[in-house]
Amino acid sequence: MDTPTLRRWSADDLDLLRSANTVDMTAHLNGAETEQQLIERNARYLRLWDEGEARMFAIEDEASSAVGGIGFWKTEWRDAPALEAGWFVVSEAQGRGIASRALLLLIDDARTHRDGRRMLTAFPSQSNAGSNALCRRSGFTLAGTLTETFRGAELTVNEWVLDLEASR
Repeated sequence: MDTPTLRRWSADDLDLLRSANTVDMTAHLNGAETEQQLIERNARYLRLWDEGEARMFAIEDEASSAVGGIGFWKTEWRDAPALEAGWFVVSEAQGRGIASRALLLLIDDARTHRDGRRMLTAFPSQSNAGSNALCRRSGFTLAGTLTETFRGAELTVNEWVLDLEASR
């Protein structure tokens, strides 16, 4: 099993977004993004960190190779301030426990940098068994489901929530 580390997202991580922009990796997200959307997302990750609105990280494996991305950003959930988490691990690095350990590192970071927000949320597609299992294993509680428009089509997601003030 790998012991991943998190490092602050950098401008050089655009290729990491490209490597995750495959049919398989975006099947639970209503499809891939255009090159321009990837460029904009990369720039948004950097800008939101600088503005104090998000903390986005590249996930590195034991060989210091970037194998995914993970982070959280400020949001509102059920009319209360919250943080929302999102992540991906590239196909060739899946199945090694990297996402599980990276999410635990992110939860610790969110507890430190939550800016008074109590809840960490995640919204994986109902059809994304891996991400839903990851939420469950990481201490999140299933709070409901919702259907929203995402990338131009309806997407039904599970609402997972973790109380950052609860004991570990």
